[in-house]
Amino acid sequence: MFDFDQYLGFLAFLTILTIGFWLMIFLITFVIPYWIGGALMERLKEIRAEKKAKRQNS
Repeated sequence: MFDFDQYLGFLAFLTILTIGFWLMIFLITFVIPYWIGGALMERLKEIRAEKKAKRQNS
């Protein structure tokens, strides 16, 4: 059915596909929410600092 070279190519394809799948799962569940959450927290800190600076200047 398969020659040995075709078998190795098929295994390489499955390995790359599996690695890509788990990488996407990891990015979607951990990295992207962490990135968005950190950006929102930094933006809130900047807004609070701007409000505090306006209160002190006026």
